[in-house]
Amino acid sequence: MAFTRMQNSGVAPVVRSFPAVSDRSAKILVLGSMPGKASLSAKQYYAHPRNLFWPIIGQMTGAILELPYENRVALLQKSGVALWDVLQSCTRSGSLDSDIKNEVPNDLTSFLKNHSKITTICFNGNKARECFERHFPDLMAARAYRFLALPSTSPAHASMTYEQKLESWKTIL
Repeated sequence: MAFTRMQNSGVAPVVRSFPAVSDRSAKILVLGSMPGKASLSAKQYYAHPRNLFWPIIGQMTGAILELPYENRVALLQKSGVALWDVLQSCTRSGSLDSDIKNEVPNDLTSFLKNHSKITTICFNGNKARECFERHFPDLMAARAYRFLALPSTSPAHASMTYEQKLESWKTIL
């Protein structure tokens, strides 16, 4: 929603997540930690030009990067995939997950109750998984979902090739 700057205070700005991209027929929930600066600026999930989310998910759902954002989102929903972030807000000076502080989680418990067809929860990177485990231990313990920890599609996670990430991500479908 917003990237709020604090002028000359030396305090990291508060950043806020977007609303979920979902409909009631979703079977898979892909969770990130918090959108980066490029995404916040564009008001689109995974907007950084080197983020591999859309190229990877596009191969599986047809939501290819060349399509307008609204079309990609519609194809994701048609494929039963929902997107959201574990965190509703945090303070962070850049885009790195390692800089996240003062976490406030989204209400994933209510979201999952209202999206009862979701059976698989995927984490786009370790930070999303760690935040989920910290804020929602009851959901982890309930074992009502299949959890998949996937390699981050962020350009900051460069230790894996596109092909390696794609192979891991194919497990969601």
